[in-house]
Amino acid sequence: MRGAEVVGASRRGDVRADLADAADRARAWDEALARLGRVDILINNAGVGLYQRSWRAPDDLVRRMFEVNFFAALDLTRRAVPPMRERGRGLVVNVASIASKVTLPWFTLYSASKAALEAHTRGLRIELRGSGVGAMLVCPGYVKTKFQASVLAGTVPPRLAHAKQFASTPEKVARAVADGIERGARTVLVPSVAGWGFVAVSKVLPKLIDARMAAMMEDGDD
Repeated sequence: MRGAEVVGASRRGDVRADLADAADRARAWDEALARLGRVDILINNAGVGLYQRSWRAPDDLVRRMFEVNFFAALDLTRRAVPPMRERGRGLVVNVASIASKVTLPWFTLYSASKAALEAHTRGLRIELRGSGVGAMLVCPGYVKTKFQASVLAGTVPPRLAHAKQFASTPEKVARAVADGIERGARTVLVPSVAGWGFVAVSKVLPKLIDARMAAMMEDGDD
């Protein structure tokens, strides 16, 4: 996997595209194929957030977030999988979030969009069983990017600001993804130990986790 030729599609990528727009996605896919000849590994990494309560968030912003976080990945996967199956090899990597495994109350609808992506990844893996094409799920925690500054609306709750000091770097996440691809992993959490630990505690002590996360939410926006 390392040393592969990479084409990135984004507003500032190798292929300029707004992945919330179906026509842009189609054009980006065609351009990527023209450059590469074929796609062996599709990495659906696009994502956008929305820091608003689920019962307050405007419909247009919610739909745009789901378009980027879930429907864009589904669209590109539907384009990539048929030729992969014909060749008998390939991989779809869907980048969800730790929020797809443990719902974050300040990010409820984002969590829902990423949970949809996780569910699709699990089902896709079973659908493709025996075809030579795989599906891998990636669930990062906080990553040091401009994600929080680029959300559709709202701001990160003040009590969460300190969490940035525990964030992973993009390079660390990229290495974890590459390692996961090379070893044939089903799911990759970054950071691994802390991530799986958090998920495990949320299953065993859900009331405790709910209470701790509720305490971290921003006050004064009700």
